[in-house]
Amino acid sequence: MSKLNAVYYFAYKLKKNTSIEEFLVAAEKLNNEFISKQPGYVSWKQLYDGKRWVDLLTFETMDDLNNFKKNSRNPNELAKAFYAYINLFSCKMRIYSLEKEY
Repeated sequence: MSKLNAVYYFAYKLKKNTSIEEFLVAAEKLNNEFISKQPGYVSWKQLYDGKRWVDLLTFETMDDLNNFKKNSRNPNELAKAFYAYINLFSCKMRIYSLEKEY
């Protein structure tokens, strides 16, 4: 069975006293002007449970996701603005292949 997609799981907390509205504006700008333009990009979903955020970035293939990660090693100004809201000590990252959808 071939892999359907590659998913980048990124969990984190925001810094104290962060404006969620401003954070979401920075995220949307990063997505619209950089991430969504990457080869193989499918979607970016942001989940929130009241304390921790989870971003699910989906790419068509694992190669697309790995290329995105490689291209993101030196953050641009949009990424820096996004990361400025995040408590970097709280981050957890994983890469998954989507094996089956129901």
